[in-house]
Amino acid sequence: MAKEVADDTIELVAHAIYEAQQQACAWDAEPAKSKERFREYARNAIKLLNEDISVLLLALKQATAEQHNGGPKSAA
Repeated sequence: MAKEVADDTIELVAHAIYEAQQQACAWDAEPAKSKERFREYARNAIKLLNEDISVLLLALKQATAEQHNGGPKSAA
């Protein structure tokens, strides 16, 4: 890769790829070897997407924030 990607970015993408699986369990419960496999998938995805990754990362960060805040705000 021309420039190094931050570990937290790789972790965010790896977690998203992992969560996309239908049978995904809790990320925190996954063995380190399995997490590293998804981190490698993330590195490859980031490399392939290159500049387009910023749009994906923004969407992932927003989705993560919504998940931590109890989901998207709904109109009442």
